[in-house]
Amino acid sequence: MRIRVLFFGMVRDWLGKSSDDVEIAEGQSLQDLFDHYAARQPKLKQMESSIVLSRNQEFAGRQDRLADGDEVAFLPPVSGGLGPFTHEIADHETGNFFGLTRAPIDTKAIVERLLRPEDGAVVDFEGVVRNNTKGRRTLYLEYECYEAMAVKTLAQIGRQIAAEFSIGRIALVHRLGRLEIGEASVAVVVTAPHRKAAFEAALEGINRLKRMVPIWKKEYFDGGEVWVEGEWDESVGS
Repeated sequence: MRIRVLFFGMVRDWLGKSSDDVEIAEGQSLQDLFDHYAARQPKLKQMESSIVLSRNQEFAGRQDRLADGDEVAFLPPVSGGLGPFTHEIADHETGNFFGLTRAPIDTKAIVERLLRPEDGAVVDFEGVVRNNTKGRRTLYLEYECYEAMAVKTLAQIGRQIAAEFSIGRIALVHRLGRLEIGEASVAVVVTAPHRKAAFEAALEGINRLKRMVPIWKKEYFDGGEVWVEGEWDESVGS
C-alpha cells in the first residue's frame, strides 16, 4: 500500500522534509508507520507521547489500520480560500464563520458579518504578538498549520460552542505566516442576546482552539529561533 505522510513544525525540521510517500504492507497501523520514522529519528521517539496522528484529515488512534491512498499527518503539540482567506467554512444557516488567512485579520468585517438586530452583545477577543517570552526579546513569529484539517477543527469547535452556550453566532479566525509585534494572530468573535454568554463562549473558544487546532508557532529572537511547545487536549487522538 502507498501512504502519503505529512510532517509539520518541529517534526518537519527533525526529518528534514515536509512530506513523504511510503510503501507499507497491508494490515499495518498508524503506530507501525510512526515506528518506521521514529527508527530514523530518535527525537521523534522521545516525543512520542506528545505527537498526535491524523488520518485523512481526522484525528486518529495509533491502532487504526491504514488503507491504500491514506494521507497521514504527524502533528507536534500545538501552542496551539476566497478573498483574504486561504481556507474558510461559512455556515450559511447559522451564520457561524471559520477561516485561515495570511492577511491582517479584519475583526470589524467579521463583527459586521455576524451581528444581527436581536444581538445585545459582541465580544471580540484578539491574541496579539508580544515583544518578549520568558524575558527573551521576541523579534517576530511565524505560524504554520495543516490547513485543510485546521479549518475543519475550527468549525467543529465553533459548532460545539454554539450548541453549548446561548449565543447568536461565533467566528474563529487564525492568521498564518510571519507576524510582527503587535499584530493579531487569532480572533474569536461572538454575538449574543446577553453579555454573559458572549464572554463565556469567547473564552471557551480561544481555550479549545489553543489545545485542539493543528497550528504551530515558531519564535524568532536575538541569536536564534525555537518552536513554541504546547500541549494537546486530552481528548485529541484518544
